[in-house]
Amino acid sequence: MNIYTQEQVNNIHQEKFAFIAINEEEHVLYLTLDREAKKNAIHPHMVNELAFALQYAHFNKQIWAVVLQAKGNVFCAGADLKAFMGIIGEFDSSIPKPENEILIAELFNKVYKPVIAKVEGDVYAGGFLFLAGCTYVVALDHIKLGLPEVKRGLYPFQVMESLMRVMPPRKVIDWCIRGYNLSLDKAADYGLVTHLANKDNINEIVQTLLSDLKANSPSAIRLGLEAFDHIQESSAQQKYLFEMLQKTIQTKDAQEGIKAFKEKRQPIWTGE
Repeated sequence: MNIYTQEQVNNIHQEKFAFIAINEEEHVLYLTLDREAKKNAIHPHMVNELAFALQYAHFNKQIWAVVLQAKGNVFCAGADLKAFMGIIGEFDSSIPKPENEILIAELFNKVYKPVIAKVEGDVYAGGFLFLAGCTYVVALDHIKLGLPEVKRGLYPFQVMESLMRVMPPRKVIDWCIRGYNLSLDKAADYGLVTHLANKDNINEIVQTLLSDLKANSPSAIRLGLEAFDHIQESSAQQKYLFEMLQKTIQTKDAQEGIKAFKEKRQPIWTGE
């Protein structure tokens, strides 16, 4: 993962973040999605900030694990479509724009440290790029997991590929093309969620995982995860799928689907 240099990320705790909050404690880097008012929708600069923080974890041998969490009752509502179409808005962040392209699905795979997603809110659409990339997903047993893209005239291309790494392909395709909410029990059966939790024990489960991980060799784990990523390398696929997403956004069906969603009505499809 060559997005930011080690020199750039060394002073991470002096940097200003607009979309995430960071905390480092006992060999663990905690990353919190901090865009509650926008349901933690993925903004292009949020991706930069996550990449910056994960690059820090990648280079820092004193970071043995990462925990990804979020503020609010929605863990992530998917991509901020306006932002990805160029309507960025104002924000205050010192994190520089990287020279190389960032593929969200690759971020967590290439940190080469165990990443635990602590999911206490609903997850939709592009938010599953985070969950599929994590080593463990500890989720509250009442949250919603939805892939509504086809109902908006879109398709979760990159999400599909990422989910196929952890779920049976036919289950992924069915979910993508029918666009329903997946139950937590099925998410666990299919491998998307590794640990079901409730409000009383979610912190305990996360801390138990961290204790187990920190009891083992950080070097062995790091090299093992690097080897696993090498086996499953998919950068070329992700670039192609991102291009397909951009192509789909330009269709008349996509424009109608997004407009209908905003107007709270059923879309009128034309197949164009």
